[in-house]
Amino acid sequence: MTDFTTGLDRLAIETPSWAYGNSGTRFKVFAQHGVPRDPFEKVADAAQVNAFTGAAPTVALHIPWDRVEDYGKLAAHARDLGVTLGAINANVFQDDDYMLGSVTNPDPRVRRKATDHLLECVDIMDATGSRDLKLWFSDGTNYPGQDDIRTRQDRLAEALSEVYARLGDDQRILLEYKLFEPAFYTMDVPDWGTSFLHCVALGPKATVCVDTGHHAPGTNIEFIVAMLLRAGRLGAFDFNSRFYADDDLMVGAADPFQLFRIMYEVIRGGGLEPATGVAFMLDQCHNIEPKIQGQIRSVMNAQEATAKALLVDADALAAAQSTGDVLAANAALMDAYNTDVRPMIADWRTAKGLDGDPIAAYKASGYFEKIVAERVGGTQAGWGA
Repeated sequence: MTDFTTGLDRLAIETPSWAYGNSGTRFKVFAQHGVPRDPFEKVADAAQVNAFTGAAPTVALHIPWDRVEDYGKLAAHARDLGVTLGAINANVFQDDDYMLGSVTNPDPRVRRKATDHLLECVDIMDATGSRDLKLWFSDGTNYPGQDDIRTRQDRLAEALSEVYARLGDDQRILLEYKLFEPAFYTMDVPDWGTSFLHCVALGPKATVCVDTGHHAPGTNIEFIVAMLLRAGRLGAFDFNSRFYADDDLMVGAADPFQLFRIMYEVIRGGGLEPATGVAFMLDQCHNIEPKIQGQIRSVMNAQEATAKALLVDADALAAAQSTGDVLAANAALMDAYNTDVRPMIADWRTAKGLDGDPIAAYKASGYFEKIVAERVGGTQAGWGA
């Protein structure tokens, strides 16, 4: 098992560019002061999260939300601010042509358009130096008989195969799944098994992305994590929290014990080892909370869950399991979970030259007041619901 300090050192949380723009619910997007107007300002805000937590060194882009003329310039801008560009997220769900699906659409013209966008995203990866192409498809059906289930899987496999062939040696696909929404009868990638099957068929550069908000109530996500790590196909997480559906709340907000259990399985399966390649990403729509503070809090929540998981007494747990001592085994986990790790993480930050309280330090920095004063005029970024 990874030791405490090493584990915290290795935990790197990628923040999403879209979390810094205006967002909201399906009914209303709420505007806030100081919101970025372009990808360069989004990256600047993401750099603040890394500066105060010491654990958010990359920022994911979403295309076309983050389209720029010169991606090399954006990458250099990120490096100048102490971060790098991470996963490139494709968008094949916000075009009228995609009403009946993108790469699984019955119309070959629409399928070609969607696949070409995915290939464009690989071109962008070449320019940014990004390793990961993250794919989520809203494709599915609302009614029995609307389209042929098996044929849609064939179309999906064909598109994925073409994109996979375009990847560079050090690039990979992260295939995300979602139980439902926006389709309600069938989603074309509804669960980890479907994603896994497509990834295995594609090859070793295709891995599964687990979004913690994309499951049915009561799903044992840590079991999925353990299985994918065992198979060498856990590529990434999209961390968020849910009470009801895909709520996109701050990770650890709804069920911090679940996040702890997930991180224990990550550590148990070697997921913090660099060679495993697991990417820990946030995918959140902060609709009422301050943007940068919300991301800082999510990173802190992930750090706390990981720290607790790192404190599990592996020897005591293994001994209890081997003798069938059910209560002692459970206690080994609960003792770690019930530990207040905040002082230990504060010490870890202080040793790195950071403030022990990232939220307080950010508030005192004056950055928010600065961007409110500077970002006047132009169009604020957002996802436009």
